Amino acid sequence: MSASYKPYERLYVEFIYYFNIARDYFECHEVMEELWLEEGRAPLYQGLLQVAVGLYHYRNGNVSGAIKLFTAALEKLEPRQANGPGIDLPRLVSESRVYLHRLERLEEEPFTFYDLDIRILDAELNDLVEELRENPPIPHDEDLHE
Repeated sequence: MSASYKPYERLYVEFIYYFNIARDYFECHEVMEELWLEEGRAPLYQGLLQVAVGLYHYRNGNVSGAIKLFTAALEKLEPRQANGPGIDLPRLVSESRVYLHRLERLEEEPFTFYDLDIRILDAELNDLVEELRENPPIPHDEDLHE
């Protein structure tokens, strides 16, 4: 790719692309796990990864897995009151909290799976994600551990 990803890591940009555009939560897991390991296991990255995997589980009918992952994600992300790198993290936390609440009440109030969006605040990050829309990255092999 021709774009320079600094100050955004290539894997972070791919994560946003897979989350917001491709809606491929398996790939979100793949790229964010790689970044999380490279960057010293930052709680922010782990929390973002867990939101994606929570959506992956609910989309595939694993409600208990989705509840566990959203709960773990919120434990990591709620203490962070500031925006994440180029994103509206408080909004994602709020929407994830609502999703978790709905999952916990699923038997009383069923709902159909729906996607969440990560609101991009930085124009540079948005441009990088849009470049990926034009030239999508090559996905990893599907081997998500359940």
